[in-house]
Amino acid sequence: MEEKVKLTPEQIAARDPSYSFQELLNKESVEVPQALRESTDTYLGSEDIPIDRYISREFFEQEVEHVWRKTWQMACRESRLRDPGDFFVYDIVDDSILLTRTESGELKGFYNSCLHRGRALKRGAGRADNLRCPYHGWAWSLEGDFQGAPCQWDFPHVTEEAFKLPEVRVSTWGGWVFINMDECAPELEAYMDILPSHLDQWKHEQRFVAAHVEKVIGANWKAVLEAFIESYHAIATHPQLLSYQTIDNSQYDVWGDHVSRTITAFGVANPSHAEQFTEQQSMDAMMELMGVEEVPQLAPGQTAREKLAEVTFPVVNEQAGEDLSDRATMSEVMDSTLYLLFPHFAPWAGHHTVITYRHRPNGNDVDSCIMDIYLLTRYPEGTEPPGDAPTFRLGIDDPFSQAAEVIGAGMANVFSQDAANLPQVQKGLKASRKGTVTLGNYQEVRIRQFHQTLDKYING
Repeated sequence: MEEKVKLTPEQIAARDPSYSFQELLNKESVEVPQALRESTDTYLGSEDIPIDRYISREFFEQEVEHVWRKTWQMACRESRLRDPGDFFVYDIVDDSILLTRTESGELKGFYNSCLHRGRALKRGAGRADNLRCPYHGWAWSLEGDFQGAPCQWDFPHVTEEAFKLPEVRVSTWGGWVFINMDECAPELEAYMDILPSHLDQWKHEQRFVAAHVEKVIGANWKAVLEAFIESYHAIATHPQLLSYQTIDNSQYDVWGDHVSRTITAFGVANPSHAEQFTEQQSMDAMMELMGVEEVPQLAPGQTAREKLAEVTFPVVNEQAGEDLSDRATMSEVMDSTLYLLFPHFAPWAGHHTVITYRHRPNGNDVDSCIMDIYLLTRYPEGTEPPGDAPTFRLGIDDPFSQAAEVIGAGMANVFSQDAANLPQVQKGLKASRKGTVTLGNYQEVRIRQFHQTLDKYING
């Protein structure tokens, strides 16, 4: 039997030896929010992860039963269900959930299946006076009450009480709509743990969808999700980021079973590559990512991080309808602060336009998934939000470059680099004779927490 390696405290909390993100926060000129000051150095073990969970049909079916039918899942933005009669269909594997806004303003969720012969009641999103099956015309109210059927004389055994549409649980947070098929699951607030206390200050509810890209990727949903809960891959995959992102010393945090976070600072060159770039070169690279043609020039002694904050604050202030310059940190207007709520809701934090990711299986296919990328921009309190951007869909063979006009060429390039890796990850996992994947103790601790939580659900 192989002897287990005993790790020193230094090895367990392995970090780049340069400054930490917390030390970078010490340079802020205003009070730093407590949410950013929290830091967890958590060691969750060094054991390998079995490859079967990425490629096995049996494991996939266990996920369906014990994860997707037991957890709170983000279904859509609440703006999709703004008015009475609005409906939205959320599909996860073979389950289909029909969400409606009732005449009284309540949000309801039903299994999207006619109680006559099973036809899906609705597709996509839209508005309707009732939920009428297109096949034979059986109808229900927006509240799920049975309204009748053609030739009802032939169905004396069908009663209004017995034929109410079966419901799923619905809850909201931050302008997002969540569903849960498990009647015994905890309330959403309890399930979210520390997430609301951290994120409420950045007002996800006071935002509109500036862009939404939905992309099919040829890899298991977990393999794709994992690429977005660690920054370690950026060193090799995204070399253009090294001049202005502190990848080596990103901060990784885990809380309980459901919540984790990565914080990566912008405007500072990666510590192990810092000597390769001047401050102006860092600024130039950031502006290229953002598609800015006239690059601001740094004043003598000014850092790229300071200049980026200088040009970003006016934009953020206009979006918010208030001046945040004397009370928001530089970190809050430009850093990547990315959370994950198990299993698949991944919102950024901050005052700037933030990204939210979602990863889910593509139907019942083990080897592909659907990745959603939302860009959420704040609007001034007390004003009507702009309309949400339409969903821009990319198939499995469509490159992210096709979405360059939607999310910007720089961001599309970053996602293209990820998309080039991920199908090859799936291929390599299937070809592996090692049978496991190996994780870093610190930079990949979020992946380990994710799989430990996954095991808890699978094992009941």
